Amino acid sequence: MLETNIDDMNPESYSYIIPLLLEKGALDVYLTNIIMKKNRPGIKINVLCNEENCSKLEEILFTETTTLGIRKYKIERVKLNREFTKIKTKYGIVTIKKALKDGETIKYAPEYEECKKIAEDLKIPLNKVYQEIICEFNRYLNK
Repeated sequence: MLETNIDDMNPESYSYIIPLLLEKGALDVYLTNIIMKKNRPGIKINVLCNEENCSKLEEILFTETTTLGIRKYKIERVKLNREFTKIKTKYGIVTIKKALKDGETIKYAPEYEECKKIAEDLKIPLNKVYQEIICEFNRYLNK
């Protein structure tokens, strides 16, 4: 885990830095609002990465942010196995991401980007697309 606190950077920069870190190998990037010394609001950037990408991601943090230092520590990560299933829906073929534990599906969700495109193309609420696709997937599971 790489992390750094920043209180002196243009907030618009984060929308550039986050995708860049992900593109260069970060497994996850998140920001947390914090209060820093002298009661100044700041942002803590956390970057989850593998050791082989660490130096490259540190370089991005040093060159693309105002930070002067980065904390670095090892963490353990536990994750569920994932499986992707394509199903036919009234909107066309949609991908469902399933999370499995011991070979059994314990949760699932339609792929966000596909649902977003459907909602935008059809000018309907994203939530409606999600609900209808989940209903169709439930019917698919019960066949």
